[in-house]
Amino acid sequence: MSRALLLIDLQEGMDSPLWGARNNPTAEDNAARLLAAFRAGGAPVFHVRHFSKRPTSPLHPDKGGTAIKTVVAPRGGEPVYDKDTNSAFIGTDLEADLRKAGVEALVVAGLSTPQCISTSVRMAANLGFETWLAHDACAAFETHARHDWADGIAPLSADEIHRMEISVLHGEFCRAMRTDTIIGALTT
Repeated sequence: MSRALLLIDLQEGMDSPLWGARNNPTAEDNAARLLAAFRAGGAPVFHVRHFSKRPTSPLHPDKGGTAIKTVVAPRGGEPVYDKDTNSAFIGTDLEADLRKAGVEALVVAGLSTPQCISTSVRMAANLGFETWLAHDACAAFETHARHDWADGIAPLSADEIHRMEISVLHGEFCRAMRTDTIIGALTT
């Protein structure tokens, strides 16, 4: 089965203090380890970056945070898809290009767990891709718990949000695994 790596929104703007505290400070390092393993095996790699429409977002094109982080930067031949929604598939050629490349399975990593990762994992599964989620190569932010609609609901920590989202996705939309488990499975 042809398996590809899908790295989502690992961008400089994700380091902005606007997002608040986050869990899993080693997410980018784990994503870089996955990237190295896929490159070493000659497997396809696809990058996605977010261009927010909100002028105050650190991922808005005018804010200077849209560049992919150096530790997971694309190399020549690795496609980069630009999106402005939570899904890596909406408004991009990602699905068509995956199918053209014969990809049947995805390993997903990136930021942030309850938004673009969750949405993209759900869509990947719904589109028929076998999906593995590298849960330790993803992270959530505390601001995900602070919304006006949450009146009367105690906010969750970034780690609680992350663990809750992974537990909802695992088994229904993906297999959630550690980076080491995925790398081990790639080499056997």
